[in-house]
Amino acid sequence: MSSRTVIRGGLVITASDEIHADVLVEDGRVAALAASGTPAARAFTAEKVIDATGKYVIPGGVDAHTHMELPFGGTSASDTFETGTRAAAWGGTTTIVDFAVQSVGHTLREGLDTWHAKAEGTCAIDYAFHMIVSDVNQETLKEMDLLIEEGVTSFKQFMAYPGVFYSDDGQILRAMQRSAENGGLIMMHAENGIAIDVLVEQALARGETDPRYHGEVRKALLEAEATHRAIRLAQVAGAPLYVVHVSATEAVAELARARDEGLNVFGETCPQYLFLSTDNLAEPDFEGAKYVCSTPLRPREHQARLWQGLRTNDLQVVSTDHCPFCFAGQKELGRGDFSRIPNGLPGVENRMDLLHQAVVDGHISRRRWIEIACATPARMFGLYPKKGTIAPGADADIVIYDPHAEQVMSATTHHMNVDYSAYEGKRVTGRVETVLSRGETVITEREYTGHAGHGVFTPRSTCQYLT
Repeated sequence: MSSRTVIRGGLVITASDEIHADVLVEDGRVAALAASGTPAARAFTAEKVIDATGKYVIPGGVDAHTHMELPFGGTSASDTFETGTRAAAWGGTTTIVDFAVQSVGHTLREGLDTWHAKAEGTCAIDYAFHMIVSDVNQETLKEMDLLIEEGVTSFKQFMAYPGVFYSDDGQILRAMQRSAENGGLIMMHAENGIAIDVLVEQALARGETDPRYHGEVRKALLEAEATHRAIRLAQVAGAPLYVVHVSATEAVAELARARDEGLNVFGETCPQYLFLSTDNLAEPDFEGAKYVCSTPLRPREHQARLWQGLRTNDLQVVSTDHCPFCFAGQKELGRGDFSRIPNGLPGVENRMDLLHQAVVDGHISRRRWIEIACATPARMFGLYPKKGTIAPGADADIVIYDPHAEQVMSATTHHMNVDYSAYEGKRVTGRVETVLSRGETVITEREYTGHAGHGVFTPRSTCQYLT
């Protein structure tokens, strides 16, 4: 049975256009757009009409970097796929790409099957997977080809976390060479983990145990060095490279240099690096533990270069790296030893609003907001134009956004399953009002009307952003 919805009178914003238009949704997809008030728009009929007058009509956000239920440091991320995707919907995100994990000694298939089991039937919005490759060997390389056929087309490696996820340069090169052949995209956590472990050991020996030392030992130069090394390894392999959670001026410079050379090298940053800083890590009474993540928060002066990189397209994507751990009982594991604090911040619900605040503040334009939060992540990870835009044939993942509403971010009002907000007390302008996922209303005028199991696994094609 056919279902139709019309969204009337809003300003439709995509990465390329802004137009006052009515949107016709039919059977879960965008059927047509027509300029508001024209005969074509008046001809749209549906059993359900959403009045978007005075509001923005934008594509649902695509968060290409989340970690629901991730085991880490003897505990697990506090958001399940059910709670995390519900919170994402509240924040105007309608697709997440999460990370399945290969454990050392196990196959990619085992890791992927484990993550499918966690997510299936529980998600409020659509989801896809990247694959964390922790154990590069001949069988793993063959499996990469098979996963690409199943729509898992990107593979994350770590230059950090020796003994856990770490890959050495030889393993990285082999995986990059394979991706050059099969069309996969290597994602890199670029920090020199071997050197960082030396600095951690030395800091703890000096009695430097507070959370702020987490940022001091994970030096910006060691992020830049690893970024440079990853770029050159990818160049040797003839493979594209996507560097995750870029936080430092020096790392942006490495990406900009590579892009000026014409290399297919891309960079992602996250809201925490744009809005938070080492001032937060230094908060007293162990409060700084709330802000421990890797790469770490940097001194505030790095923020200007990150914003510049987003404007000049030296950085292409803003994702959250959503990996929440409660302060009580989880972050507290690191009292007396910062190296034991679980690494990660909550943010999947805050990204679209924080980036709209960046529009209000003049850092980026409205269309750039949609580009870095919706369209480019969809293109980068093979979801476009199914996701990331509002156009005929696209999934009807649509957000009605009130650009004038004011809100104060707080753990008392957010929907993430974590006992603190990284942005507690921050006042922002703009708020999600209604969210459609494949035409189904999951947030209706600030009420949750979705359900677990609506979201489905979404296979991806290979990167659509290569030059």
